Amino acid sequence: MSAEHPSIARFRAEHQRRGGRGEIVILPDSVHTAALAAEALGCEVGAIANSLLFEADGSPVLILTSGDHRVDTKLTAERIGRGKLRRASPDFVKEHTGQVIGGVSPIAHPAPVPTYLDTWLQRYDVVWAAAGHPAAVFSTSYDELLAMTGATPVEVE
Repeated sequence: MSAEHPSIARFRAEHQRRGGRGEIVILPDSVHTAALAAEALGCEVGAIANSLLFEADGSPVLILTSGDHRVDTKLTAERIGRGKLRRASPDFVKEHTGQVIGGVSPIAHPAPVPTYLDTWLQRYDVVWAAAGHPAAVFSTSYDELLAMTGATPVEVE
């Protein structure tokens, strides 16, 4: 049996430390889009919590949004009190999360990242999010995700 990928192992340890109760699932293939993840898990696309890292004046901002939504960056920036949100480059994502695009988890980053949680995700009893790698996901609830991340709720559309 092969060893677990280091970013999944880091996620697993942090998930446990924060009291996460959901299941961590390693899928046979990368699920780097909400649609692929929903198909693999047999759930609605809206129940997938996409971890989108933005750059705001040189600082990272993580927005956990429903797979059904596109982040209106201008409106969301106003709502969270930031001047402008720009989609982060792959290098910026790796530097601030320690993970790669398509597998960014809501937790287990090298340093705390200001996090915002799409209120739309409250509609789902079970929410799925990335677990530190493009083929790893975990189940959670809106309330647990809010508690584990210390996120601020926000409407993103």
